[in-house]
Amino acid sequence: MMISTKGRYALRMLVDMAEHERGGGYVPLKEIAARQEISEKYLESIIVVLSKAGFVDGMRGKGGGYKLTRPAEGYTVGSILRLIEGPLVPVSCLECKPVTCSRAAQCRTLPLWSKLDQLVNDYLDSVTVADLIRTEDGGDYVI
Repeated sequence: MMISTKGRYALRMLVDMAEHERGGGYVPLKEIAARQEISEKYLESIIVVLSKAGFVDGMRGKGGGYKLTRPAEGYTVGSILRLIEGPLVPVSCLECKPVTCSRAAQCRTLPLWSKLDQLVNDYLDSVTVADLIRTEDGGDYVI
């Protein structure tokens, strides 16, 4: 599994928004782009997906921008990456639940891939945007 630039940038954008919300106000996309050194045009393509899924709320005009629709604790890294990337499975046969592969019953490697899938998803679902902005615990999250 390889996380794309789009997935990494979506995560960086939400972390930035959580860090720079001003009293529940909106954060301009232009400011996020400047701080994160990401093209504003590229962020626009990501914000559309986040907005349609209800992860962010947008407002046009003076004082406009985007803001999170829930507290930073309400966003897991797993939920964000699955929204942007799709299933986070290590092998294609795990994309369907239950596994529909005709070889599943005799596949010696399926338990390995299933366990890896579970470990990765459990870990990504255990880390929130709030965890990524905390510095007091010495977290060294780099996205």
